[in-house]
Amino acid sequence: MLLLQALSYSTIAVLFSLIFIGGYVSASGVGLTCPDWPLCPQGLLPHEDFIIEYSHRTVAATTSMLVIATMAFTLKSKAAPKAMKIASLIATGAVIGQITLGAIVIVERLHAILVTTHLGLGIVLFSMVLICAMYAHKLNGKKPVHAKAQ
Repeated sequence: MLLLQALSYSTIAVLFSLIFIGGYVSASGVGLTCPDWPLCPQGLLPHEDFIIEYSHRTVAATTSMLVIATMAFTLKSKAAPKAMKIASLIATGAVIGQITLGAIVIVERLHAILVTTHLGLGIVLFSMVLICAMYAHKLNGKKPVHAKAQ
């Protein structure tokens, strides 16, 4: 339970950071400073001109792994309620959608509708991860759902 709680909290914190960085990328107009996807022109260690956009992509990759790990631990947990499991599945679908949409946004050179859809799906993702974190917080000290009372 404690691991699921820590994982959920970490996921929501990193996701919040990602949204913050994504907002900065969008507002500052550096969304196409790194015109290739998934890596910048110089590969894994980008030139300083690409650092903001590259940071967004790196945090996005980390967030994706955390969302998927949260889903795996949630589905495995006997104490996790059905609603938490559903939220974790939706979050995983949303994170996969975000990766795909993020790539399309770059390829399509920041088309306004795609950028807006990317933001909207990000809000859905954040909401689902927040629901998971809230349920994980409630799990502290609870017995598994299938455990018999003695």
